[in-house]
Amino acid sequence: MVDTLGVAVVGFGWMGRVHTQAYARVPHHYPQLSLRPRLLTVAEEVPGRAEEAAAQFGFASTTRDWREVAADPSVRAVSITAPNFLHREIGVAMAEAGKHIWIEKPVGLTAEDARAVADAAAAAGVHSAVGFNYRNAPAVETARELIASGEIGTVTHVRVRLFSDYAAHPQGALTWRYERERGGSGVLGDLASHGVDLARFLLGDIASLTADTAIFVPERARPTGAIAGHSLATGELGPVENEDYVNCLLRFASGARGVLEACRVSVGEQNNYGFEVHGTKGAVFWDFRRMGELGISRGTSYQDQPVSTLYVGPAQGEYGAFQPGAATSMGYDDLKVIEAYRFLRSIAEGTPHGATLADAVHSAAVLDAMSRSAESGSWVDVEVPA
Repeated sequence: MVDTLGVAVVGFGWMGRVHTQAYARVPHHYPQLSLRPRLLTVAEEVPGRAEEAAAQFGFASTTRDWREVAADPSVRAVSITAPNFLHREIGVAMAEAGKHIWIEKPVGLTAEDARAVADAAAAAGVHSAVGFNYRNAPAVETARELIASGEIGTVTHVRVRLFSDYAAHPQGALTWRYERERGGSGVLGDLASHGVDLARFLLGDIASLTADTAIFVPERARPTGAIAGHSLATGELGPVENEDYVNCLLRFASGARGVLEACRVSVGEQNNYGFEVHGTKGAVFWDFRRMGELGISRGTSYQDQPVSTLYVGPAQGEYGAFQPGAATSMGYDDLKVIEAYRFLRSIAEGTPHGATLADAVHSAAVLDAMSRSAESGSWVDVEVPA
């Protein structure tokens, strides 16, 4: 028997659209799932945007006030894709209203914000999912299995990179994303949060770190009206308050070492995200731009040991829900479909599947430690709020 789950989307920029499309595709890829999402309400304060979303995707109703979603008993699950500074208020309110939460990272501006949402969800007994989508790639899940099985020996070190040019244009609009009060920690929350989750997903908890940050585009033009995404603007200039760049040395609880580097103003780089994990007997390599490939070196040669390429297929992760044979490319939106499926499966089965608010709290604690280290210029311990 299939049950219908009323869902709402709060915030309809690009990510709200991605969540909506993922809900629509879940039944196509996972027909066995006992829950079918039904798009009930879209909440967006920009005039006309919610109505456009309803016309295109079939939401039953629209509102400019997310509080109406919290008060609607027919809505049982909510995607929170609003700006970072609203995550805590909306997340806590939705949990207290008894609604399951699929929320985008970084879940607020600080680890305390993420913890507040996690505590509210735990107290209400609702399930959660967090938008750490890169861990859903079948090649990444395969890398994790290889590492855990000892195929590459004891992990010695990892390098995680996240380079993008989405903020490289000097005329990029000064949106909330560049303000400390509303956007939080800049590239730390935007990109490094993904890198932290990947590092922890692969190697376990990060114990301590030292970080350096920089702002390379110090001023941007203030937009004169509502804009979406990373649009250009002209006009009065205002200061960029948060980080364009971070590099960080990591010490894992396991004893492994790591380097994490992220930049949002990297000219010539388009979504250059990936990792290299080295162990005492081998290594694994992954690049998001070749998402279905995993480089693997393993054996007993140690020196001059070759690297082979695994093209993921139905035997790896959730690949089989999308394609019947190996080496057919998956894309970013497919990772969000997997995320939506795991969220809905968690609700249906009463057991967490995929990244949850607990993972968001750990990631946010590492980001807070990066900020403290960059300010002090020293090594700091990662402190996960209890």
